[in-house]
Amino acid sequence: MDSTGNLPGGVTVASGFQAGAAAAGIKYKQKKDIALIYSAVPAVAAGVFTTNKVKAAPLLVTMQRISGGKAQAIVVNSGNANACNGEQGVRDAQEMAAAAAGALGIPEELVLVASTGVIGQKLPMDKVLPGVLAAAGAISPAGGALAAEAIMTTDTFPKEATRQIEINGKIVTIGGMAKGAGMIHPNMATMLCFITTDAAIAVADLTRALGHAVEQSFNMITIDQDTSTNDMLVVLANGLAGNAEIVGESDAFQLFQDALTDVCTSLAMDIAKDGEGATKLIQVEVHHALTIADARRAARAVAGSNLVKAAVFGRDANWGRIICAAGYSGANFDPNLVDIFLGDEQVTSNGCSLDFSEERALEFLNNDTVRIILDFKAGGAGAVAWGCDLTYDYVRINGDYRT
Repeated sequence: MDSTGNLPGGVTVASGFQAGAAAAGIKYKQKKDIALIYSAVPAVAAGVFTTNKVKAAPLLVTMQRISGGKAQAIVVNSGNANACNGEQGVRDAQEMAAAAAGALGIPEELVLVASTGVIGQKLPMDKVLPGVLAAAGAISPAGGALAAEAIMTTDTFPKEATRQIEINGKIVTIGGMAKGAGMIHPNMATMLCFITTDAAIAVADLTRALGHAVEQSFNMITIDQDTSTNDMLVVLANGLAGNAEIVGESDAFQLFQDALTDVCTSLAMDIAKDGEGATKLIQVEVHHALTIADARRAARAVAGSNLVKAAVFGRDANWGRIICAAGYSGANFDPNLVDIFLGDEQVTSNGCSLDFSEERALEFLNNDTVRIILDFKAGGAGAVAWGCDLTYDYVRINGDYRT
C-alpha cells in the first residue's frame, strides 16, 4: 500500500467520470459558463458549504440532496450566483438540476447544482437551460479541462489537481477542479471545488477525510476577508477502482486522507496565487506554537492582513505589520519570544528588530512566492496559511465587477 504520486488532469481522470461544458451567454458571449460532471454509476457524496448566514439557492438545494449521501452528477453555472433571489432562485436551481437529469437519464435527486458570479440577479433560464443540454451533449472522459474553464469568473487560469495511490494492489485516483479569485476567506474558503474519486469508501469516512482536508487547505487561504454566499466543495466517490472499501482507523484510510488533502492543498494554493490582481503568493508559516489552533489563528491573520499584503506588493520588509497581525489574531503566544523571517533572512529576534540586510530581504520579497515565518518558540505545533499581495488591480477589478 503506497502512494503513486501526481499526474495531470482533473475531475475526469478517475474511472467512470465524464464532464462537459457549454457557452450559454449568461454574462459574456462565447465564454463557456456551464459545466457538468457525471459519474457512470451513483456515487457516495460528501460536501462542505459556506458559513455565511446568507446562502445561495443552489447551496440550499445541494445541501438537502447531499444529506442522503448519494449523487451522480453536478451541474454548475458561472456568471450569476443565483443568490438572494428568494423562492424563484430555488426553483431555478431545481430546474437546472432537472434539465441535467433529463439529459443524462438519471434521477433528479442525484443531481447537485452550483452557481458562481454576481449576487442578486435573476438567473437567465432562457440561456441556462439550453446551455445545460449542450453541456450534457458534450460530456466525455476528456471534458474535465473544459469544465474547469467553464466555472471560472475572475480567475486567470483553470485550477486542476490529481493524485493516485495504490491500495491493496488497486490504483485509486482522486481528481479535482476549483475556481476562486475574489471573496476568499477562511471558514470554508470562498470558492467552488469539485473532487471525484474512484475509491470505494463509506460516506461517513469520506466526510471525515474531507473535513480534515479542508481544515488543512481551503480553510487556510485568504485573499480579501470576504466569505461568499456560494462556497461549495463536493466530493463524489463511485467505487469503480475496485478496492476493498476504505474504512476509518486503517492504513488505507490514512493514505486516502493524505492524498485528498494533497489535492485540496494544491487547489487552495492555486486559488491564493490567482487572487484578483495578485502578483505574488504569500505563504505564512507559524512554527513552535502552543497548539495547532494558535498556529492557525496567527498564520491566517498574517496572511489576511491588508497591511502585510500591501507591504508585500510594495516589497517593504515591514515586519511590524506581521507581528501586529499575529497579536490581534487571538493566538496565545509571548511577543517577547517571537522570531520572524522573510525567506531565510531573520528580521526579528525575541520580538525586537535585528540589524538585518534590507537587500537580502528585498531578494526574498521579489520572489513569486513570499515566505513569512514566525517562530513562537513555545511548543510543538505549526500551521501554514496562504494569501496574496494587495494590488491596485484588486480595486480596479472589484470596482466594476458587475460590468
